[in-house]
Amino acid sequence: MTSLYSINYHTRAHKRDAFIEFIKSLLLTPFVLHTRPQSATGALPEDSNFTNSARKDDCDGGPEGDKNVERYSEILFCVEELILDHIRHQDNKLAELSRLSTLVPSIGRFFTPLPLKESFIKQDAKRSMAARRFVPPSFNDVRAILNDAQVTAIASTVKLITFDGDMTLYADGEDFAKDSQLVQLIIELLRNDLYVAIVTAAGYPGNAARYQKRLSGLLDGFKMSGLSSEALGRFYVLGGECNYLFRYDTDSHHLVYIAPETYQPPSVREWAGNAARISDLLDVAQQTVEERVNEMGLNGKVSILRKDRAIGVVSDKQITLTREQLDEFALSTQRRLNNYQHTILIREGQRPLPFCAFNGGSDVWVDIGNKLIGVQMLQEILNTTGSETLHVGDQFLSTGNDISTRTACCTVWITSPEETAEILIELCHLLSKRDRMRI
Repeated sequence: MTSLYSINYHTRAHKRDAFIEFIKSLLLTPFVLHTRPQSATGALPEDSNFTNSARKDDCDGGPEGDKNVERYSEILFCVEELILDHIRHQDNKLAELSRLSTLVPSIGRFFTPLPLKESFIKQDAKRSMAARRFVPPSFNDVRAILNDAQVTAIASTVKLITFDGDMTLYADGEDFAKDSQLVQLIIELLRNDLYVAIVTAAGYPGNAARYQKRLSGLLDGFKMSGLSSEALGRFYVLGGECNYLFRYDTDSHHLVYIAPETYQPPSVREWAGNAARISDLLDVAQQTVEERVNEMGLNGKVSILRKDRAIGVVSDKQITLTREQLDEFALSTQRRLNNYQHTILIREGQRPLPFCAFNGGSDVWVDIGNKLIGVQMLQEILNTTGSETLHVGDQFLSTGNDISTRTACCTVWITSPEETAEILIELCHLLSKRDRMRI
């Protein structure tokens, strides 16, 4: 018999991150057991028989707040130790035997230790987690702690930083504004000898002008930055997840297309040049989204767009698709394409094509290829490793297209360009400290 809990869990699993939920559950203990409740009618008299003298000074949030900082810190230090143990198991190719794998079976790879205790103390000063009585540490609290810890951990080794586009560097569907504070922050990354790449789902085959329009504010900033040609030459754009690579040319101040045969490894060229197989897979994807359009009564309300290596569902201006509708498109297409490839292609001795079906926030796209391949190719071109690469994006749920990068490198999960700016301000501060230490 299936319980209601099981049903709810499976229908909501795509909206959750197992590791964040695990940490949240651990932090509930101090919140539930050690936060003193307040009387509904005000403070109890000091001589009341019900007053616990050992906790008499807790109600003002002072000493008790400090104690809760200690309790939360202790828990997060224990999680640090679990991560270190998992890394040791990883290094011996026994990750599935780590204690953390037992507690969080879906846990992935870690490329650096994470100073969670230190980051909690920094974030608590901003978010007042330990002092809160009615709101326990939330998803966003834990996400902020993990982001801060990852930036702190990688600052000493980072060589390549990659960014998603929409909702990471600029608003959804908008262009990179010239007055965005991210312009100067990205220039600062290049000044610190980092490689910077935008890895986006937007696919304009070989069309540098379309990407230049989307990134016009940033490219204008490059012209006026005073950076050397060497520094500006470390900027790349990889479109269509992993299909179209461009590099900034300092002579023309434009993006220049790089022919795929000059950088694609044989494993990618094997499928990237097979137009017939790509077309067949897109046919299945198109059939799937057309069925969903009919089933959800969206005929005449959405448009289905087909490109060389992508299928998209875009709503008309009169309506806005809900998150649930977008997730339905993404999850059903993921399932259909996985089933098709495993039951048809593998039986015929063919290797499955990589693809990404994701909820883009206001639309849904099915792309041939994915950002994992994109980041891995950049790492090979630029000779960087997972512990030297940081990917910043907003789509890390199972219906997102940033989640695959966790297999290749360190990641930071943001929800807006403003959060990206906060992360980069901290990273640039740490990079300047790193440079001072090297002198």
